[in-house]
Amino acid sequence: MEVSPGANPPVVKLIDYGKFKYITQKKANEAKKKQAVVIIKEIQFRPNIEKHDLEVKLKKAAQFLEQGDKIKMVMQFRGREMAYKDAGLEKFQAIIKTVSEMGAVIESEPKMMGTRIITVVAPLKKVK
Repeated sequence: MEVSPGANPPVVKLIDYGKFKYITQKKANEAKKKQAVVIIKEIQFRPNIEKHDLEVKLKKAAQFLEQGDKIKMVMQFRGREMAYKDAGLEKFQAIIKTVSEMGAVIESEPKMMGTRIITVVAPLKKVK
């Protein structure tokens, strides 16, 4: 194995190839352990959600943020609810504001996609 090919003459070292492969595999496994895995959790809301149901979902969102997971928040409109999109959007903005006060950053602004409003929220800092 070449230790320093730029030297004059080049420096070479004899090694056991099996041991070399073992050490490189150990280093790769150590690097893999330190990687952070990003998990996206989804929470769905409806425009006419009741206060208690909303509190339960927000409590679950706080748990996800504590664990370091991202949250995909979805407001689903069905049937007649589509006529009142503005009221649903206002409610969704209030929900997003509450979640951001829990310690979150809004990664993507709310977007209307068909019958759904979608946004992604991430925790402020990484938790191990």
